[in-house]
Amino acid sequence: MSLATGHNGAGHARPAFDEAWFASRASAGVQRLRAYDPGHDLVAMRKRFGEANLVELGSNENPYGPSQAARAAILDQLDALHRYPDPLGADLKRALAAKHGVDTAQILLGNGSHELLMQLGQVFAGAGDEVVCSRFGFAVFALATQAAGATLRMVDARPRDDATMPLGHDLEAITRAISATTRLVYLANPNNPTGTWFGRQAFAAFMAQVPAEVIVVMDEAYAEMSDADADAASALPLLAAHPNLLLTRTFSKAYGLAGLRVGYLIGAPGLVAVMERLRESFNVNGPALAACEAALGDEAHLQWACARNAEQRAALAAQLAQRGMRVYPSQTNFLLVEFGERTPRIEAQLVARGVVLRPMGGYGLPDCLRITVGTDDENRRLLAALDAVLA
Repeated sequence: MSLATGHNGAGHARPAFDEAWFASRASAGVQRLRAYDPGHDLVAMRKRFGEANLVELGSNENPYGPSQAARAAILDQLDALHRYPDPLGADLKRALAAKHGVDTAQILLGNGSHELLMQLGQVFAGAGDEVVCSRFGFAVFALATQAAGATLRMVDARPRDDATMPLGHDLEAITRAISATTRLVYLANPNNPTGTWFGRQAFAAFMAQVPAEVIVVMDEAYAEMSDADADAASALPLLAAHPNLLLTRTFSKAYGLAGLRVGYLIGAPGLVAVMERLRESFNVNGPALAACEAALGDEAHLQWACARNAEQRAALAAQLAQRGMRVYPSQTNFLLVEFGERTPRIEAQLVARGVVLRPMGGYGLPDCLRITVGTDDENRRLLAALDAVLA
């Protein structure tokens, strides 16, 4: 233990009260955690390059922003900022229930789906339990497991040379990894950071083999961005048949409301009721509740933004492939791109030119970068900077 040189009144050495001292008093799961790494300091970079000059393609944000209806709803809330928001989020729940054809008792709101994914680990896993997920799955799955003090069982993804979905979830292998101590299985479809997905029949076959006492979490943060013909499975059609299945979604991606931090969970009423015991009071603020409800009512804007994303995703993938890069398949608003052993140098030189991408070393993919699909102008500026770096 780290000790300071001072003494207390009893003559005993006084603790330093530093991070190590407090960490030693934290729960076992928290002791093993590391703070979330947000990547580059974007606030500092905006000041350095100017917001108009910085090309931010590292956070999977929707470059087209929210609908005008959502913006107007936020402004309407400004005179009520001295009031607490609806602690139940009832209006937004009703709107979500109508959209998805479920009951309001099946919906739980969160401060982003990140909060919900973390809470699922707290509620349903602990010391002596196992949590199963795929390698290259969303980083929060591992964080939630560690924070809960459970054991993570990470299943290898499909190999890079897989003919159908390289680096995708291997559902058959995940099924085999489930044991008597498994409490949770985390899936993502489409998946971050790989952009990969799995189909409806494969998912239905998977759920038919999962024991009823194992809770399956399907993170569908990018579901709205999947092409209609992509055969990307959603948990929604299987919820009635599998009470141990739930899904999480977010307003941060397709709806362009990342700054408001709103996500939601859909599952069995009993599961939601237990989760409500842990939910923080007023965890979604008033302007966010109003904006998300308005966004749900503007289907035209959602479809327009998703169509633009699909167009730019295809165009950007083609341009990168022409430059000799390996671009993995994606049904999201980002591309996983393989640059080889020169990846760190390329990423650093792009940052020096005001182009921010996401390094993948933390995911075990150090030879790849994740590139958010931007507007046509942003993608052109990215390609120009990349050409200058590669010259």
